[in-house]
Order: sequence, then C-alpha cells, then structure tokens
Amino acid sequence: MGKTAACESELVALENCPLCHSEPIRQLTVVDSKPYWRCDVCHLTFLSPESYLSPEDELARYLLHENSPEDCRYRQFLSRLTDYLIPKLQPGAQGLDFGSGPGPTLSVMLEEKGFSMNLYDPFFAPNTAPLERTYDFITCTETVEHFYQPAKEFHLFDRLLRCNGWLGIMTEILESDADFANWWYHREPTHVCFYKRKTMEWIATQYGWRVEFPRKNVTLFYKPEKPFD
Repeated sequence: MGKTAACESELVALENCPLCHSEPIRQLTVVDSKPYWRCDVCHLTFLSPESYLSPEDELARYLLHENSPEDCRYRQFLSRLTDYLIPKLQPGAQGLDFGSGPGPTLSVMLEEKGFSMNLYDPFFAPNTAPLERTYDFITCTETVEHFYQPAKEFHLFDRLLRCNGWLGIMTEILESDADFANWWYHREPTHVCFYKRKTMEWIATQYGWRVEFPRKNVTLFYKPEKPFD
C-alpha cells in the first residue's frame, strides 16, 4: 500500500490545521491517550504530533506489509480505484504512483493496461526525479492518511498534475464523529490524518478541481484547463 510522504522532521503546529492552515482548531477526542484534533473549516481530523511514530518505527511498520503484484486479493483491493480511473484515461497516458510502498502493485496493474508509470515513495522509492515532471494522472492509494503536512502534498499534486488530468485517492472516509473512538482506521499507528467527504470537497474547491466519489473510500479529482468556480 502507499506510504507516508511525511518523513521530514517538522511537526504540525497545533494552533493551525495542517491542511488549510486555519485557526483555531479544537480537540475532537482522546483515544488511548492520543489527542485528535479537528478543523472546522476543511473538516480534517488529525493526530497530535507528540503521538507520531519515529521514522524508524514508522518504517518498521511498513516493512510488515507483504503486498505484491502476485497477490490476487491485493490486486482486487486496488481495483476499487482502477475500475473507475482507467475508463477516464487516454491510451498511453503517463502516470505517477505516489506512495508506492515496498511492493509496488498498482503501477504494475496500470502498466499491464498500457500506461507508463513512475514511482515515488519517501522510504522505498525516494528518488525525487519523478517529482520534477508532470503527469496525466496520479494515484495515491492508502497514503494520504499518513501525511503529516497534507497541504504540502496536495500543493505538490497540483503542480505535478497536467490540465485535464486525474488524481485518484483511496483512503477510509470518516463517516461519523460519534463512532471515531471505535473506528479501526486510527488504530494503525502510522495513520495520522483522516478525511471526511467534506474535506475532499474543500480540497477540490481550493484547487479548482472537480471531485467525484464513485464508490466508498475512493475519491477522484479532475484538474480542468480552467479552475472550477
């Protein structure tokens, strides 16, 4: 699965939202002694920085994953995105898998369909050369929840994505604040940011993109020639 692009040392300042930089923010809840914060502008929920793993512990968690292109169940999982993204792409479109992880699979699936793919992952594909060009589409599966500074990553996506391009994201969408304490998704210690549908809509508005939700936990952003109002 996709991995965090947030291994830099700087931390989220608690007086500001790490996505929209709004202030003030408020504490949503505390679960297992970990404080979670909420921004009422972009609706992002995020873990307090003192509860982040060290880079060494974060990497150790990722190395426990055993995903590979030979795993049919993992391919089926990723097809939740590709089933909706591929029909929107032109033949031979050039893509970037951002957060490709230790066993890149989504890129293999897309290459099998005739698309050219580059990879970036701060732990497993750290060469930044792919971040110096632009793409017809970007995939980001099970990755945005790892971002310490999501504003930086979404600014980067906007720079990397060509006009008429698509950004495909898979992440568990936070449906209910009332159920947050019992939600399994924040139990994974490398997950630090959690998005509502309203958060994705805020992102689309911020960048002048169009947003679609073709199925649960799949978000597609379209970057037009001219930003949407």
